[in-house]
Amino acid sequence: MSKAYPNQLSYGANNTVIALSRTEVAKIFRGDTRSDIGSEAEKMKVANQINDLVVKFIRLDYDEQNDWDMLVMERLYPQDFRSIEQAKRELLLDVFEDELTALHRAGFVHRDLCRPSNQGGERYDNIFLTDTGIRLIDVGISALQHQVGEKLFAKYIEVELRELSEFRAYFLNR
Repeated sequence: MSKAYPNQLSYGANNTVIALSRTEVAKIFRGDTRSDIGSEAEKMKVANQINDLVVKFIRLDYDEQNDWDMLVMERLYPQDFRSIEQAKRELLLDVFEDELTALHRAGFVHRDLCRPSNQGGERYDNIFLTDTGIRLIDVGISALQHQVGEKLFAKYIEVELRELSEFRAYFLNR
């Protein structure tokens, strides 16, 4: 990343996230980011209708002053899971797995639980522990079963379940 943005919180391979307020953040889409704001918003809306696992979609917006499109979402405040007792971590993971399974059954797969090893950043930085439980952010590469078909969706689920198993070990054993 070469440019610092006002109120920047984080950045990924394609986009930067900025704070708009205590309750809202925006993922900035500026120029050719190689990601589609409309597609990401629609997938987020689908997931939000199923359960509360994925960060809440608020609106699409445009910042005229900065000339960028914005995907506005609820602001989450991640906590360090290492401060949570082991028994509570196990309960949190059980709920997380149940909610992820519900998303899968409804035709949504996140596809980005674990960051690829060739990308910088924390290994599980799309998984947040919040005061209300474990939540997922960044649905940019997620997939909807009706869009990708049965075979591809099944492959995505297989990979995600493997990543979930790895995350479980990481979350419980740190």
